[in-house]
Amino acid sequence: MVLDSCWSCHDAIGAIFDSIRYKAKYVLDADIAKCFDRINHKALLDKINTYPQLRRQIKSWLKSGVLDQGEIFPTIEGTPQGGVISPLLANIALHGMEERVKQYAETLTKGYSGINKKDKRGSLSLIRYADDFVIIHKDIEVILACQKIIAEWLSDFDLELKPSKTKLTHTLNEYNGNVGFEFLGFHIQPKVGNYRSAKSTNGTLLGFKTLITPSKPKIKSHLAKIAEVIDTHNTAPQAALISRLNPIIKGWSNYYSTVTSNETFSKVDRLIYDKLRAWARRRGKGNIKKEKYWRTVGNRNWCFSTEEGFELTQYRATLIKRHIKVKGSSTPYDGNWIYWSSRRGEYPETPTRVATLLKTQKGKCTHCGLYFTPTDTVEVDHILPRTLGGKDEYKNLQLLHKHCHDTKTENDGSLNKNYDNSPF
Repeated sequence: MVLDSCWSCHDAIGAIFDSIRYKAKYVLDADIAKCFDRINHKALLDKINTYPQLRRQIKSWLKSGVLDQGEIFPTIEGTPQGGVISPLLANIALHGMEERVKQYAETLTKGYSGINKKDKRGSLSLIRYADDFVIIHKDIEVILACQKIIAEWLSDFDLELKPSKTKLTHTLNEYNGNVGFEFLGFHIQPKVGNYRSAKSTNGTLLGFKTLITPSKPKIKSHLAKIAEVIDTHNTAPQAALISRLNPIIKGWSNYYSTVTSNETFSKVDRLIYDKLRAWARRRGKGNIKKEKYWRTVGNRNWCFSTEEGFELTQYRATLIKRHIKVKGSSTPYDGNWIYWSSRRGEYPETPTRVATLLKTQKGKCTHCGLYFTPTDTVEVDHILPRTLGGKDEYKNLQLLHKHCHDTKTENDGSLNKNYDNSPF
């Protein structure tokens, strides 16, 4: 499996799951050393192979230098991190890595007698996101050969694998002291024992279940960030602390809402509760003042909230919803706007209301009738403006392009309200 269309981290994780869910395999977990800083400019420009005017423009961007604290540093090599075009140029440089190992897969003979080239290619997976990638196969000799091939391929761009972050492992059994692996902040490892066994496509028990969970280093760094915020709000109002913590909690929990995170969420909730008790005890000179900082909300006790009902978000309240990976080699430029418009409702970052309207409208703007594209700015509009008595409910909502929304607002009467008769 080649995944060169990782539109999100969740697509990459989904591809890894599909690759190992039915069979334990060996994995090369690799990272490219200083990828953005060391890409060879000439090799990159030759690979882009564009018309002269654009080539000169890209070259001028690459050679423009970096301004840091008032001092300009030359950029002889690499694409400066933080530049708007740097991720694109890095992806262009690394594109083709997948095809190179697939070409090698076609030459496999040991254990592949009578197997066609397509199936040989399909037996090997390379999943890349930015400069992080994994290679997955059932045979360790194939993995080792791929490591050498990739090292040689990268040398054309003056790049190399980072030894400290490159390791060989096995998904189920210990290999070189490693079992399972981590990728993009997730820990990926099939489990045996106290877990219901997964089944093969024909219903046979596999004896293991592939679990993907938040990685321990990411949990630790997240808790450290939460602790830092709490410690810097020792004298701040409770509402200020909650307003600072909620975006951090929601962002982190949404990122991990597509995998097996319930146990982690409950654990993090408990640890933060202990930290907040210590925060309250310091303010209360030994007394946590439960009635002041914790309240009962619905059927939940000990909710950290203000008198006005401003409540701290709980991790375990996050709904776990499996991510649906991008289908095959689909791209937003293949003309299948129905597929891509409906997919926008599948990403964890998409608001529920927007996702619901996208599906209801089948990916079309109700004003112009054109399909939404992934790059469009979309806005929720009240069909009957609220200033004219419209209600904030789904049957009175529609999703429009931003420019369509502007046109509709100019003509729907919402800007001509008589404030003399109804000033509020």
